[in-house]
Amino acid sequence: MIIKSRYESDELRCLRSLNARMKLSRKEKQNFLYLEKGWEGEKKFDTWVQRHLSVESLILNDLLLDMNNTLFQIDSLILTPDKVYLFEVKNYEGDYYIDGEQWRTISGVEIKNPLLQLKRSESLLRQLFQNLPGNFPIEAYLLFVNQDFTLYHASPHLPIIFPSQLNRFMKKWNNTKPSALTQQHRNLADKLTSMHVTESPYTRLPSYDYHQLEKGILCPSCSAFLTFQGKKLICNECGGKTEDTETGILRNIEEFKLLFPHQKVTTSHIFEWCGKQGNSKRITRVLGKNFKMEGRGKASYYT
Repeated sequence: MIIKSRYESDELRCLRSLNARMKLSRKEKQNFLYLEKGWEGEKKFDTWVQRHLSVESLILNDLLLDMNNTLFQIDSLILTPDKVYLFEVKNYEGDYYIDGEQWRTISGVEIKNPLLQLKRSESLLRQLFQNLPGNFPIEAYLLFVNQDFTLYHASPHLPIIFPSQLNRFMKKWNNTKPSALTQQHRNLADKLTSMHVTESPYTRLPSYDYHQLEKGILCPSCSAFLTFQGKKLICNECGGKTEDTETGILRNIEEFKLLFPHQKVTTSHIFEWCGKQGNSKRITRVLGKNFKMEGRGKASYYT
């Protein structure tokens, strides 16, 4: 049972939009691609768990917790009758090697040691559990989901699950002695969910303003700009893939609200944000159908 679902972060959604509408710096682009790849890896992990895990469990994804003013993030926490499993999920691709405490790409570039991140999260979670009722053993793993990943010089005793080990790990997991979750497990899941910090202080976005961004409706598949064709929107980059006009306009309105949360949603703003394609009456109809109008005349806006 999924207690806390996983959603794309506002940071990733903003960067995806900004990447299509302006030129990001090299560092900003790297951060965007890192987040995008991480999101893809987490979705792979979720699919793997949902398809194959048969043990009764409670799943909490993307937890940001505070232990004595120290924040720590957990990709996935899975509560089973006998243990709590903590997973740090990585979607690394290519060849890497371990050199003492350091992790490097095959070309020698040092990267953050993900095992240190796992150990930190595990330690803080244990401390947090000391303040909660119940005794819940924790087992923590660094899990890699990309089949094109290789790590050299890794000790077999490290808490790492490689792509080639996923099926065996799941089989062993499912073969544990069957038992049932208790109310204590459900209370723990509810408590952790309530402790989740919703506003992350780690968000990094480039500076931008409305006038510098290219206007138009982005394709949900490839982020190219769509063109109006009657009651449909068409993507020339996706081989003529089409989308209902109202659906595309609504997506664009949500994108506008995400990037400019303090701007009022008006017909003129959204018409311009859609690249001034089609006509403003169509925008007014979509806004009137899906949002509440405040005010009258030129001063009107939608909430």
